[in-house]
Amino acid sequence: MALRSARDSQIFIIGCGISGIGAAQKLLKHGFHNVHIIEATARSGGRIRTGRLGDNIIEIGANWIHGPSTENPVFCLACDYQLLNKESMSEENQAIDVGGHPLFVPNWFTSSGRKLGLETMGPVVEFFMKLLERSQQFHDSGGEPLLSVGEFVKAEVERLAPEEWKEDQANTALRLGMINTLLKVECCVSGTHTMDDVGLGAFGMYKTLPGLDCTFPGGYEGLIDHMMKELPKDIVLYNKPVKCIHWNYTKNRPSGTSFPVTIECVNGETFAADHVIVTVPLGYLKQHQSTFLSPPLPLHKLHSIQRMGFGTNNKIFLEFEQPFWDEDCELIYLVWEDETHLADVVSDVKNSWIRKLVGFTVLKPTERYGHVLCGWIAGRESEYMETLSEHEVLHSATQLLRIFTGNPTITPRKLLRSQWFHEPYSCGSYTYVAKGCSGYDIDNLAEPLPLKGSNSKSLQVLFAGEATHRSFFSTVHGALLSGWREAERLTSHYTPASGSFSSKL
Repeated sequence: MALRSARDSQIFIIGCGISGIGAAQKLLKHGFHNVHIIEATARSGGRIRTGRLGDNIIEIGANWIHGPSTENPVFCLACDYQLLNKESMSEENQAIDVGGHPLFVPNWFTSSGRKLGLETMGPVVEFFMKLLERSQQFHDSGGEPLLSVGEFVKAEVERLAPEEWKEDQANTALRLGMINTLLKVECCVSGTHTMDDVGLGAFGMYKTLPGLDCTFPGGYEGLIDHMMKELPKDIVLYNKPVKCIHWNYTKNRPSGTSFPVTIECVNGETFAADHVIVTVPLGYLKQHQSTFLSPPLPLHKLHSIQRMGFGTNNKIFLEFEQPFWDEDCELIYLVWEDETHLADVVSDVKNSWIRKLVGFTVLKPTERYGHVLCGWIAGRESEYMETLSEHEVLHSATQLLRIFTGNPTITPRKLLRSQWFHEPYSCGSYTYVAKGCSGYDIDNLAEPLPLKGSNSKSLQVLFAGEATHRSFFSTVHGALLSGWREAERLTSHYTPASGSFSSKL
């Protein structure tokens, strides 16, 4: 049988998020033309999803470009497509390096209805941030004293706080409540139930890029729309959940063909392929690890999937007639004065889930968004929130704000919330490095099948998505770079040292 040229290789990409779209773009650019994306849902974008609350654009999924600078491919694409405002694209903005924690102007409210001043909360934030920075250093230095970030931070607070706060002992209880609030913020940042689940030694693997985090004035989905316009119209097969990827496949192979992979969809349809790039979220892989591939994933890949963390971080958007926050306020923190025991979870999820709602970002500018707050809640409390009706969530959020502001008349007029844990093809929000996991687990997840040394056809199943990027897991730019990486892997496979494009099949 005549060998097919590399350009004729049948390549299927599972998942039409930014990773899959990026891989498809790169493959087409390199001359492959039998490229298709199989998408389980009716839309492109994956965990990038823009919605509306009344007339306001809101981000149900990915929110910011983290580190908008020339090193960030998402920022570069957004600039090319002219999707950002001048301030976000300015050299000054790109030069600011905040280490992943933007310096938002905050308002602090407590559960006794008090508003705290900078003199009370400033030193606590500074103290906490130093501990967080120290917890990131064990990745390079080794010798981590405890297993998790949460255990380390709490132990250091207990050890150092008496000396640190000795001149203002009257506010010790309040400051402990503030530490709990900041730990809950970190749960949202990491997408974890508790910082006790985040590995201390691996925490510093995540790398930040310079640039002050920015948003898309017209919504993040605008980036997806522009990328999709550059692909052939019929490239995506929508509403086709994949049931199983059969690799090293010989059974029922059509006569005279040599396709090593068969993709079996839930509706019974099958597609034959030379290569498949899997870009599904880690949460989905965790749920379907035993059935998604046949033969099953090798043991070391399975163990890495099990060890890595994948959690839920949800948003609760509230729209108001008038703001109750300061005009310059960008972030609202809520501090429970009775939470003096260091913990970032609630003991009774059903009755106290709202305590995990750590605070709100203020959607800016007001001219664009009106008076809208975005509340953040992570972990099992967040997953429980998803099971409640919108009316119940609105009632709880309203009561919460009335308690913390001391204003019994505050009444949000609209609510919209995300529900990422119950999204069947996401099963949560994004990846974190769990206790007992390391960079090798991310490398294992990214390793193609069959493994090196096999006599079978190379690169039958490749893996991309934010969970497969060692430094930028949990980010949009990590997802995009991983899609490009796998496209380049296939291109290199078909490009001998001479540089000419021919078949190695």
